Amino acid sequence: MDLSGKHVVVTGAAGGIGRALSQRFHQAGARVVAADLDAAGTQRLADELNAVRPGSCLGVGADIGSEQGNIDLIHAAEAAFGAIDLFFANAGVGMGTDLDTPEDMWDTAFNINVHAHRWAAKHLLPVWLERGEGYFCSTASAAGLLSQIGSAPYSMTKHAAVAFAEWLSITYGSRGLRVSCLCPQGVNTNMLNQGDTPGAGGSSSVVRSAGVVLEPAEVADVVLSVINAETFLIAPHPEVLTYWGRKVSDYDRWLAGMRKLQARIVGE
Repeated sequence: MDLSGKHVVVTGAAGGIGRALSQRFHQAGARVVAADLDAAGTQRLADELNAVRPGSCLGVGADIGSEQGNIDLIHAAEAAFGAIDLFFANAGVGMGTDLDTPEDMWDTAFNINVHAHRWAAKHLLPVWLERGEGYFCSTASAAGLLSQIGSAPYSMTKHAAVAFAEWLSITYGSRGLRVSCLCPQGVNTNMLNQGDTPGAGGSSSVVRSAGVVLEPAEVADVVLSVINAETFLIAPHPEVLTYWGRKVSDYDRWLAGMRKLQARIVGE
């Protein structure tokens, strides 16, 4: 998809990957609805982008952790620009540890990392299928292809996010829907940098020891190239594909290696 002149929604847009995606899509000529629970943050981003191209960005305060929050966001985007060509379900949370993680954390993780994708797609698809085109992108994680040491909620929800994106592509790909799924490893964001905080989703040292930590702008560049090509998997860290190949070629050996990595990390 060529984003010039297109209408794009990005969730989790106040910072990190979401902010970088909004900036990169805007540079490519899109009109952007930048949504986040941090309404002040999205307004600052909108002011920045509108200073470059007036009327090209709307900052929206949105709680996508509920179905109604997704409905309200879609309506706001349609009211602002008349249509949505690309919806990027980027917002995510990293929280919880083992099976003793409090139930409210499990609920929040599933609502934002998984159900928000489902709710958005549920209310976007009727219009997209009627007109024969639409593009749904989601941010999962390398943890959705591999696994996250330390956080059961994060690993489970990111696997589910990848599975949902695959299901969308399989089910509606022949009816004009394009789907891409972003699976980064280490990215220099608040989520990674808070990873050593109890309850924040695991140790950042796990991610940092596994490969290069990219800047959000670097990830956004890779995302744009994949959207232009309209292919499914967005893997800005090439090493993730290497690990993934090892996993599928010898599952038990990969699991044993992950247990060794866990023992090393826990022992630090």
